[in-house]
Amino acid sequence: MPDVRADFSDAAWAAPEDFEWILSPGGEVARMMLDRVGDEVAVATSLVRYPAGSRFPAHEHALGEEYLVLEGEFADEHGRYGPGTYVRNPPGSRHTPFSDPGCVIWVKLRQFRPDDQAQFEQSIDLHVPARGHRERLLHEFAGERVTVLAAAAGAEISFPAGDDVQELLVVDAAVRWRDRRFGAWGWIRVPAGQGLDVVVAKPGRLLHKTRPAFALPDAGG
Repeated sequence: MPDVRADFSDAAWAAPEDFEWILSPGGEVARMMLDRVGDEVAVATSLVRYPAGSRFPAHEHALGEEYLVLEGEFADEHGRYGPGTYVRNPPGSRHTPFSDPGCVIWVKLRQFRPDDQAQFEQSIDLHVPARGHRERLLHEFAGERVTVLAAAAGAEISFPAGDDVQELLVVDAAVRWRDRRFGAWGWIRVPAGQGLDVVVAKPGRLLHKTRPAFALPDAGG
């Protein structure tokens, strides 16, 4: 499988109207690949759509997994996770996932530092203010930072340039960036040294993530 948006020194993006969903080798789930380095075992950021009644064998996340449920319900032996639930499964964790009603999740695989062992779930529910925006920290470790923002229409949000790669997922809002509009599930990534400035076109929530510009883990490790 070819790499996708694998040059982390350049900006990358995907707007919902441009999505191309690709069936997995088993033909059960469909994936919209946002970025990917590696073959079927890969360092990857994706949107994944699971049909109702999906069942998966137990497996280990050798280099970690984080995901946000966007639609439906994703579940495993640890719990059931509805829309707006953010979950982190650290390196070495195992689970047996399933989805009774079907779901769509945003997921990042094999991108944890080995010593980041926090395992948790939390809601990204955050009240949208009448104007401007507010934010809440979800996770922070060794330079990685994940926040949820709730923003009113017309809010101008500036994420300054720094030493980190920045990523923005539009959860249920809409934003404008570089004269393009990104609706719900739209995604933007900018490299270290580049700022990210958006104007909110529709009120709602955004997920913002920064991570140091260190080399990605080996996809086969």
